[in-house]
Amino acid sequence: MSYAAQIPRVLAGVLRNPELRRLELAFVGFNAAEWGVWIAMLVFAYERGGATTAGVVALVQLVPAAVFAPVASALGDRRRPARVLAAGYVAQAVAMAAVAAVLLGHASPYLAYALAALGAVAVTTTRPTQAVLLPSLARTPDELTAANVASGWIESVGVLGSPALAGVLLGAGGAGVVFAVMAGLVLVSALLVAPLRGPAAGSKPGGDLLAATLAGARTVAEERGPRALVWLLGIEALGIGALDVLYVVLAVAVLHHGGGTAGYLNAAFGAGGVLGVAVTVALVGRRRLAPALIGGILVWAGALALLAAAPSTASAFVLLAAAGVGRTTLDVAGRTLLQRIASPDALARVFGLLEGVTMAGLAVGSIAASGFVDLAGGRGAFACFAVALPVCALVVLRSLLGADAGVLPVVEMARLRALPIFAPLGPAALEGLARSLEPVEAGAGEQVIAEGEPGDRFYVVADGELDVTARGEQLARLGRGDCFGEIALLRDVPRTATVTARTPVHLDALGKEAFLCAVTGHDPSARAADELVRGRLERATITP
Repeated sequence: MSYAAQIPRVLAGVLRNPELRRLELAFVGFNAAEWGVWIAMLVFAYERGGATTAGVVALVQLVPAAVFAPVASALGDRRRPARVLAAGYVAQAVAMAAVAAVLLGHASPYLAYALAALGAVAVTTTRPTQAVLLPSLARTPDELTAANVASGWIESVGVLGSPALAGVLLGAGGAGVVFAVMAGLVLVSALLVAPLRGPAAGSKPGGDLLAATLAGARTVAEERGPRALVWLLGIEALGIGALDVLYVVLAVAVLHHGGGTAGYLNAAFGAGGVLGVAVTVALVGRRRLAPALIGGILVWAGALALLAAAPSTASAFVLLAAAGVGRTTLDVAGRTLLQRIASPDALARVFGLLEGVTMAGLAVGSIAASGFVDLAGGRGAFACFAVALPVCALVVLRSLLGADAGVLPVVEMARLRALPIFAPLGPAALEGLARSLEPVEAGAGEQVIAEGEPGDRFYVVADGELDVTARGEQLARLGRGDCFGEIALLRDVPRTATVTARTPVHLDALGKEAFLCAVTGHDPSARAADELVRGRLERATITP
């Protein structure tokens, strides 16, 4: 089956999960708004003060966002991520609506710039918090990869389609209309994610936000895998920031066209990202992602090198589209691998640091591109970045390959961490349990365990529904995220009920010895397990 033919299958797999469907649809609105208001504000600033004002306004938005992103992301580890995500969307909608009111009311442009900067700061909560939510909402590791691929597609389409939407709205009513419409889109995103449960708050809900932020930085600094990936994804951001400048240089100084051609060249890069969806489909089901990540870098760098060597109008569009394919592959593979290897307890902080590095990279890339153009000319600047991308990959290649070999079972860990029995356990203990899980499949009508039989395993429901009966009476119905089997193991008695699959189910099974060792050897887990058993018995909703 070709990559393109697999796209509907991957999308269908993500859409079948109602929680992932809500998350990804909300991300569509977020991407449209993020790019739309960015372009609208730069156009507004340019009309009032030219390129210099537009550049200053861009920095006013990027620098506070880069500084605040690691701090904001700590909230995802300390509060329920789903609530943090919804609150972040609401904050973005409020900020965008405020900017719209200022622009439509013809108030001070400086007030509009300040409010837009606040909106950019609120934007930094989205990606880190979504990175925490995805492993807990996915039912399988393949579904997690597919969800990340879908997110990459959404971003690529956003890069291509949002500027066009913003252009239409700018023509219809100006920047104020753009901000008003985008505020509405983000508010819809907030409503979409509001019902999501996701994991509970992290194990350290209190304390100092600064200390939590520094802990995330230490995680990246001390662990080679996350450090290598944040480095590469930061370089990706630098490259994108540089291209924002180099499009104009290529169009005017190299190809001798008007400035409008720069917009079409930018669109070619975005279109390449959309075409990259057919490539990133191949990531689903792959354990090793480093080859795809490195391949994306080489494709991007190779396209820039060829463009530097033999620039022409036709080749520029083709090669920038190829560069867009490489960039999309790099981004999706890199973020998915980082999600797989970063400790669940530090996931939001790691991605928050990445968000800050990305914002800084965009700003530094724009400045660096201007410097390279002054030193080496337009074609030379493309050649410099063509060399820089693979060289930066070589610097961390060993760490990158090591990280790819040490992938954590993040989906299974997220599922265990959501259970009160295992929530108090540390990352190392959770990882050990997750690696001990065995997948169990059962068809509709099939008994998983029977009343009166010996208990040898504990089960977590990954997908599907099951009925719990005892002495022929219906006691409960279990669904995704529920568990059963603990009473027989903890009380050393036969199964007290029968559990039958109501629909096809996917379960994670944990052996008796591993379960008892984890629960009874950790006082908070033992107390949580005892409360779970007593609560079920007292409510007469007995599960075995």
